[in-house]
Amino acid sequence: MIEQTASPRPGADLPDRLLAVRAAEGDDDSFALLVQRHSRPLLALARCMLDNPQDAEEAVQDAFVGAWRRLPEYRHSAEFRTWMYRITVNRCLTMRRRRPPLLPLDVVAEPATGDAWSQPARTAEQDAATAALSRALAELDAGQRVCWILRELQGLPYKEIAHVTRTSEQTVRGRLFRARRSLQEAMGPWR
Repeated sequence: MIEQTASPRPGADLPDRLLAVRAAEGDDDSFALLVQRHSRPLLALARCMLDNPQDAEEAVQDAFVGAWRRLPEYRHSAEFRTWMYRITVNRCLTMRRRRPPLLPLDVVAEPATGDAWSQPARTAEQDAATAALSRALAELDAGQRVCWILRELQGLPYKEIAHVTRTSEQTVRGRLFRARRSLQEAMGPWR
């Protein structure tokens, strides 16, 4: 019996720029490939920005719908990936502005103490530290938070972050410096 290997999806090896041109001309399969390529990192970004998986999925879906509608306007001055990051960041910021804060700012969990480190205690400690980091990120101003997420979690270079946030590289570096300093202070008890 001859085994058949799954053939790659037609167009899967094409660059984003060409897929975007084809999608702008109405090729649904090209746009589906772009969605497949970029949805995972965009969803990770949105989850970090919104702290809610359902809101993150909605933001990314809205970003792709908006991109689909605006593809004829896309001028390729930036990579498609960068363009999608910008759309997703803007959508997340809009969603954050429209919703009330989830936690009061003065609520800070104390690190657990004790000498006996059972597995449940270690897990609880890690969960508390993660929650503290989430709160610290939520307290950053939107520009600092976006820059920190794009750099530290998404690994984007300063130049691309500047393009996504429509600022200069110097502004990105300043925001990252302030974000890191604020997070370091907030996470001091967890060291």
